[in-house]
Amino acid sequence: MPRSVNSVASKRRRKKYLKAAKGYFGARKNVYTVAKNAVEKAWSYAYRDRRNKKRAFRRLWIQRINAGARQEGMSYSKFMHALKENNIDLNRKVLADLAMNHPDEFKSIVNKVK
Repeated sequence: MPRSVNSVASKRRRKKYLKAAKGYFGARKNVYTVAKNAVEKAWSYAYRDRRNKKRAFRRLWIQRINAGARQEGMSYSKFMHALKENNIDLNRKVLADLAMNHPDEFKSIVNKVK
């Protein structure tokens, strides 16, 4: 019995990788095996860095809140503890935005929890 090959599916699969490799340099954009390796590595980096981005932003927000709180004579940890004790439910993203762009409102929050 002759070997059956599904060339339609194979072509579609290869085309998917080559389309994803569009814009890559050299053989990475038009040689299937090289493109497949490059695209799979890129996808793994993308997956990893979607998570790392969340960590990086959280670190940035903490730095901004800390800088704003220290201008008002309070450390970050004491400020966050005071917020929890006074049942003020503002997340770090909002607090960092207030500290950067609306220092008067941030100052009023700090004075409220002091």
